Amino acid sequence: MTERTISRRYAPFGADIEAPALEPGLYLVATPIGNLGDISLRALATLAAADLIACEDTRVTRKLTERYGIATPLTAYHEHNSDEALPKIIVRLDNGQTVALVSDAGTPLVSDPGYRLVRAAVEAGHNVTTVPGASSALAALSLSGLPNDRFFFEGFLPPKQAARQKRIAELASIPATLIVFETGPRLAASLADLAEGLGPREAAVCRELTKLHEEIRRAPLDTLASHYAGDAETRGEIVIVIAPPPEQQTDDSDIDAMLREALARASVKDAVGEVASATGRARRDVYQRALELNKDRGD
Repeated sequence: MTERTISRRYAPFGADIEAPALEPGLYLVATPIGNLGDISLRALATLAAADLIACEDTRVTRKLTERYGIATPLTAYHEHNSDEALPKIIVRLDNGQTVALVSDAGTPLVSDPGYRLVRAAVEAGHNVTTVPGASSALAALSLSGLPNDRFFFEGFLPPKQAARQKRIAELASIPATLIVFETGPRLAASLADLAEGLGPREAAVCRELTKLHEEIRRAPLDTLASHYAGDAETRGEIVIVIAPPPEQQTDDSDIDAMLREALARASVKDAVGEVASATGRARRDVYQRALELNKDRGD
């Protein structure tokens, strides 16, 4: 085993503490998603006691370690360098060292390449454990006011519209609350596609969680899409939480009857919007059915 040559002392809240030594292995340490005060005492002790901290961006993690007086060396481990960095970390573990894996924010392995390192460490016979803590996905779910007994974490939707719409169509039938990550520049477009593909489901846009300008906006998807299509603020980290599909959906025969009645007095666009809102069906599906009914009528 390689002896650590730097101090395991750290200084949370002005104290001077010696971190207890850890058993060799890989430690998955959750870090704050915004507010640096949201870190556990065990996480601080683990980061201070580790021989190495593997992180997405050393500049981001250094803000945390400097805040709490942690001197543990940092090394970059992310999707662009994992082929080169992963074997070096495994060698460290082979030599009996302790490595802490962190993400830029929240729990490691949620939308980051950490799973490859975990698999490699497990296959090499090393101890792997977790120091749990903050997660933006779970924080947004709890704040959304939507059902949380069953949820599906999607992560980031595809950036290109065609692929995004295809994926949304696949998500439409999942009987659970959906959790989606998104970037500010793509937020309005993604919300528009979600409203089109999932119908007027209740949803929440959670932005900058735990930070100074935290925003939670709850409304139907189409309302949220309209809001963020304007000049609304979209900077920062964003999580979208979407209600599950209605448990009791209207039968296709009922949809047809409602469409026929609506088409008799309104345009296709208005009829589709009316029926989609009344039934919770995706606007795209209702539109397709409206076109078929019009075709059958010979319009």
